[in-house]
Amino acid sequence: MRAMVYEKYGSPAVLHLAEVEKPVPTDDEVLIKVHAVSVNGSDREGLIGKPLYARLGGLLKPRHHILGSDIAGRVESTGNNNTEFKPGDEVFGELPGYRGGFAEYVCTHGRTMALKPASLSFEEAAAIPQGGVIALQGIRERGRVQVGQRVLVNGAGGSAGSFAIQLAKLYGAEVTGVDNTGKLDFMRSLGADHVIDYTRDDFTKSGKQYDLILDPVAHRSVFAYQRALRPNGTYFFVGGSAAVIFQILLLGPWIKGAKAKNIRMLMVPQNRKDLISITQLCGAGTIFPAIDKRYSLSEVPEALRYVVEGHAKGKVVVTV
Repeated sequence: MRAMVYEKYGSPAVLHLAEVEKPVPTDDEVLIKVHAVSVNGSDREGLIGKPLYARLGGLLKPRHHILGSDIAGRVESTGNNNTEFKPGDEVFGELPGYRGGFAEYVCTHGRTMALKPASLSFEEAAAIPQGGVIALQGIRERGRVQVGQRVLVNGAGGSAGSFAIQLAKLYGAEVTGVDNTGKLDFMRSLGADHVIDYTRDDFTKSGKQYDLILDPVAHRSVFAYQRALRPNGTYFFVGGSAAVIFQILLLGPWIKGAKAKNIRMLMVPQNRKDLISITQLCGAGTIFPAIDKRYSLSEVPEALRYVVEGHAKGKVVVTV
């Protein structure tokens, strides 16, 4: 089968299309013919090997050579012990370990997969899992956003951010989106009440404070983030530099006790329950996966370059 592979960390130029052995499902797995796979922040981190936690799967070089986590496709065969899915089922979800999706076929145990709603295309379904579940956890499940609260989403024009804006508006918040100049109109189209161009303005220095900040691209000091929080407000780190992680772990508890502001990491395990919840909202048309561009499997380097350079508005999808 064809797959997009890489043997060393680096730019999208290290990726190349190759013929690899088609996987065979174990007794507990299913074999899925991939129809679509979306690009996520985990792919960018796994490709470049940064931040440092992205190298847990291989310090000097990647141990696994195929990126891609959010897929949608059709079950081709099942192992003897897997009775949940059957050949022909249209399924979607996240792959364990955030790898293996940029290929024509993949094997998985299926516990993080679900049946694809008929109302969604393969491309739409593949665009939901990682970004949608992060947004659901940050805004509804853990953030518990209420009517009238002020919510800021940093990196709001990206994968998780595009879902987060819609969810925060759905639950009645006043939403501020932060991203680059080229995404301001896109954030407004998703419902953002206010938009900030981070190339011109630093939201942590504006004097405005928020009840909730969801941040997939953190790189500032924790003291800057606490300055932008209202008393009893919450800042969620979703992704960003390793330095910010260490600051949160070391200083977060002190800031909570001294300033009554909650600065913490948002740990979002892969799970089917949240995947189904966010997909039901998409299937009903309450929110939607915003797909910016579509690429072919041979164009994965271009797709990742587009994301790495910060151009993607919402989701980028690869059609296999």
